[in-house]
Amino acid sequence: MRPTTRFVPSSEWSDARQRRGLWGERVAMAFLTSCGWHIEAHRFRLRHCDLDVIARRGGLVAFIEVKTRGSAGWGAPAESVGWRKRRRVARVAEVWRERYGRPDDVYRFDVVEVRFGKSGGYELAHLEDAWRLGAADWR
Repeated sequence: MRPTTRFVPSSEWSDARQRRGLWGERVAMAFLTSCGWHIEAHRFRLRHCDLDVIARRGGLVAFIEVKTRGSAGWGAPAESVGWRKRRRVARVAEVWRERYGRPDDVYRFDVVEVRFGKSGGYELAHLEDAWRLGAADWR
């Protein structure tokens, strides 16, 4: 039997990067909802990998990686989604697709960039169809 871990509310997380990432995901979900998307899942996990947001609009399902940054010092947020991350996202997306997908669904991979400023404001960019995988990449 697996040992259970104590639930730790996000307000008690010690890593500021994790709190910032959760904040960015919430901002992204609010934006997507305002654009007519329905949030199917948030932080869908498979072992040690997860999908930040899975959103649906009709028969279109978007697997969305959310990147939150405070500065452009390390480049654009979407640039941090390299081939390894894309492959991990695709593996988890395949599991979600097999469990919850519908026969006529169309899938794509998006990135939402959230950049926050020191004054408390933020900018958001939704990069639709940020990358594609071939049929062989789904496995």
